[in-house]
This record gives sequence, structure tokens and C-alpha cells, in this order.
Amino acid sequence: MKTMEILPGVVLRCYRDTRFKQGCLSLQLIRPVKEQESAMNALLPAVLLGGSRRCPDLRRITQHLDMLYGASVSPIARRVGDYKTVGLYCGFMDDRFALPGDQVLGPMIDFMGELLLDPALENGSFLSRILDTEKKNLIATIESERNDKRVYASNQMIAHMCKGDSFGLPRLGTTEQVEAITGQQLYDYYQRVLRECPIQILYVGSAQPEEIAEKLSGLLASLDRNPMELPPQTAFDRPGGENITETMDVSQAKLCMGFTTPITNRDPEFPAMQLCNTVFGSGMTSKLFVNVREKLSLCYSVGSAYYGGKGIIAVAAGIDGENQETTKAEILRQLEDCQKGQITAQELEAARQTLLSSLRSIHDSPGAIEGYYATAALSGMAMDPETYMEKIRCVTAEDVVAAANTVKLHTQYVLKGG
Repeated sequence: MKTMEILPGVVLRCYRDTRFKQGCLSLQLIRPVKEQESAMNALLPAVLLGGSRRCPDLRRITQHLDMLYGASVSPIARRVGDYKTVGLYCGFMDDRFALPGDQVLGPMIDFMGELLLDPALENGSFLSRILDTEKKNLIATIESERNDKRVYASNQMIAHMCKGDSFGLPRLGTTEQVEAITGQQLYDYYQRVLRECPIQILYVGSAQPEEIAEKLSGLLASLDRNPMELPPQTAFDRPGGENITETMDVSQAKLCMGFTTPITNRDPEFPAMQLCNTVFGSGMTSKLFVNVREKLSLCYSVGSAYYGGKGIIAVAAGIDGENQETTKAEILRQLEDCQKGQITAQELEAARQTLLSSLRSIHDSPGAIEGYYATAALSGMAMDPETYMEKIRCVTAEDVVAAANTVKLHTQYVLKGG
């Protein structure tokens, strides 16, 4: 991986790899998460992808991409810790496999710049037909998350747990916030994003980094920019103790428990914490799955997720309502077993192999490589997959126990029928 600042506030990372017939390029503008901007951050990349001045509709965009050997462009709206990104992701054939005399990379960079910097406008704002379509699409996505009760319950738990912290804000904004966005308001926000936001670009492919830097510098040099300095990522540290119960027309209750740890992916103990979470509740060999679901049959589903950027572990279980307290007590008992060192060699090795397999798969595609390095750079994690795997191999049972003893229950949320 080669990293260079090609312009003030513009960082390019190049992962040169000749194994693939496809390459990829992502460009992300980074902002701190703010409540009043969540919906616009989610909407903006989709509107930009709706059309440029030269290709103002999907038909002409598709025709142009077809001429580039079936290249693709998709919107990026990631949230990583305290940051939200707005941008575009491009996938395309590597120039080595194009017909003699044809190029894909250069025209692809130009087209990404066209979508990003020269959008289709009417009267100084985004086209109403594109805006209206993408607002409907975003609202449908927000509503679909509400209709998926597993996702809804997990989101509600995080929202209650992280009240007062940016991590508790809705990732896509709310339906009401989306409905209120006008073309002029979004265009003004777009201009501010271009002017203020640090830009992170990541390329995976066979081209030389200097070639990519030269093409992108020419594309972005004319922008009038005054990039902000991003505040550092922060660990979650709000006081806890909240227990929330919500009733809804559901056939299966959802139990969500939020735990905190001071260990984030910026700490040397992170590999141990990651392994601890895998032993505890992530995957089919975890204590929660094997004991709470399989042996005791207390739930239909159960698992844990570790948000390393914030130091949060979220447990979610689908249960019968009458099993709520029993399931909660058993989840806590499995955590206590981890804290007491009651972890078998088989449990530890199964968890280790699960993580190692996941990390090895990062190198299976350009998209996976881009996803890992782009997210790692945003979150502040300074480990490539090889270093990460080596550290996972070195984690001992004692390290896992020490990590487990930093985990504390913070919030409980239950969604049940009523």
C-alpha cells in the first residue's frame, strides 16, 4: 500500500495488485456525523449518480459504462465511528485486458469526476426528477429497516444506548428529514462538502501509483477548497443503566443488550478483544450460539457484533417473550464464563480460525481490499491484514480473559408483542 497526499486535504492510497482482471477506485468525502446532515449525506451520492450534465439520465450513464467494457459506478455512504462519508465507487476492467489501443482507467476516472463535479442541474440546483426519485428510494430503505424487526430493534438499542453520542444518530436520517430536503438545500450542502471535506481516494489495480496520482490531481486541482481538520475518533463513554421495553405487533420478541469496553481498534488490545467477541457471540462456534441457542433452546437466533471504532458490543437475540429474563441471565452467564477464563482450547481455536479465515478472504477481490483499507483508514486502525492475522495468532487465552473483563453491560432493549 502506497499513501500520498496529492493535494491539500486529498489523500490517495494505492494497492497495486496484478492478480485481478478488474480494478476499483473509490473517492470519499469525509465529515463528522451530525444529526442535521445524516439524511443529506445518505441522499447526496445517489443524486450525484443520477446524472451528469453530459449524461443526465440512467440510460446515457449505462450506455457510457457499457462502452467502458461494462464498468460500474455505485454510491458510497459509509458511517465509520464518528465519521460519515459521501462518495462514489467504481469497478472496471484493468487496462491490461482491454483491446489493443483501448484504455479504461483514464476514461473511468474522468467519468467519476464528471458525476462528482459536473452534475445535472436546473436553475442552479439538482434536477427535481432525480431528487424526487432518490428521496423515494431512500425513504423506502428507511422504512424497510423499520419493517425488519431484527434491524429495527438493534437500531433502537444503539439509539438509546448512544443518546448524546454521534453513533446513536440514524445512519440514513429519518423519513421526515428526507422529505424536507429541497434541491437547492441539497445543492448548497453539496458545494459545502466539496469545499470543506477531506478526500480519501483508494485504488486497487495494476497501474502505477504515480499514474493514478497524476490523473486525479488534474481532476481535482481546480476545486476551490478549504478542507477542515477532522476531530479524532472517540471511544464511547456515556453512563449506562437504561432498560427499555417497546411493544409492537410482532410474533417474535427481540432482546438486544449493549455492552461497552474501553478497547477500540486503535488500541494494542484490539486483536484480543476481537477474539474475545468471537468466542463470546460471533459465529456458529461461539458460546452464545452453542449454549444459549443450541443446547438450551432459549432463542431462535443470537449473536454479538463488536463495533471496534467505538468500543461497543451489541448482542441481539430473537426470543419468545416469556424467555426474556432467562435468556438475559444466560447471556450474562456466558460473558461471565469468558471473564473467569472458562474457555476451552477448542472454543479459542475455532474463534481464531474464524477470524483468520475472514481476514484471508480480504485479498479475494478488489472490492474487499478497498472495503478493508478504506474503513481502516477512517477508523484509525493502522494494521494491514497480514499484521492483523499475525497478532490474532499471538493472542493467548489470558489476553482474551483480560479483554473480557473490560466488558460491562450498558443498555437493555426489548421489543415484544402487545
